[in-house]
Amino acid sequence: MSVPGSTSSATALARLARIGRTPLATVPTPLHPAPALAAHLGTGVQISIKADDCTGLGLGGNKVRKLEYELDPARLHGVTHLVTAGGPHSNHCRVTAAAAARLGLGCTLVVNGEPEDPGRGNALLHRLLGARIVTVRDREDRDRAMEEEVRRIGAAGGKALAVPIGASTARGAFGYVHAVAEVRDQAGSDGEAPWIFTSSSSGGTLAGLILGCAIFDWRARLVAVSADEPAAWIRGTALRLAMAAAHRLEPDPGAPSGNPHGHGTSGPGAGLANRVRQVAEDAIVTDDLVGAGYGIATREGQEATRLFGTHTGVILDPVYTAKAAAAMIAWLREGRVPAGDNAVFLHTGGHPALFR
Repeated sequence: MSVPGSTSSATALARLARIGRTPLATVPTPLHPAPALAAHLGTGVQISIKADDCTGLGLGGNKVRKLEYELDPARLHGVTHLVTAGGPHSNHCRVTAAAAARLGLGCTLVVNGEPEDPGRGNALLHRLLGARIVTVRDREDRDRAMEEEVRRIGAAGGKALAVPIGASTARGAFGYVHAVAEVRDQAGSDGEAPWIFTSSSSGGTLAGLILGCAIFDWRARLVAVSADEPAAWIRGTALRLAMAAAHRLEPDPGAPSGNPHGHGTSGPGAGLANRVRQVAEDAIVTDDLVGAGYGIATREGQEATRLFGTHTGVILDPVYTAKAAAAMIAWLREGRVPAGDNAVFLHTGGHPALFR
């Protein structure tokens, strides 16, 4: 990871290097130019695809980077099982089950609702990866069921680590600091910073992008495209996670600062927190492409899937990446990204949704 010149940034990166991390991802993932797609759209914008669908573990995707920090080796001491939750076709559940299998741990997935066909898509993969499936009726029931499963495993003599849904935590956000470093190196940090389009739902990936841009003081224009949640909720959640992560990278998070709230308003740590706030304020979050709801394909997303397939050889999924790609295509056609600029599409994975 390249190190920027400022003292506060170098300090933050040094502290990040000391945070526990279990290597799971195949990184760096490639940044592929997409000249045929750019020519087809005819907008004069250069397009590249950051292939985080190629992170490797359990068919890859953005959850792998986040799980590396959630599964800090110190947190795994004595652990026999991982427990997490999601929908019946959850990408996060798939990757968590794959991580448990690689690490020799048991895994329980709490899923809300039965899949239409447990022999297809992620529902099939959850089972192939050896996970125990606990079904609950509603999303609101998942946390309670996870707690019950942790207690059940403990009563049987094991020890379970509960992994938050989506691994969207301050700890998980650290994974996307590395992704920012990769894009910065691959795209060239000396020229104009690119526009980065990404899908967003639980806010963790966006939080990591915000934190990474703040650490490197890199002026990439972030555009987060909601797959389900209101834009205001995603923005607020991402800022909260990025700020919590930034405070963990302060030179001495527990030291008195003269601030009655204890977070510090001066010194290197405060400089990073201020940059996080500015990056988050400048980021654009849109829920214009959600359509009828989570997991429901849209006409714009279907067009984006065809264009990416035909002109890049890249496969999108209908839940997340198709909607994010549709937003990028719309912005390019509308001239919201000026000719001559660079647009990076962050491909967060999710291919099994095509086969559910």
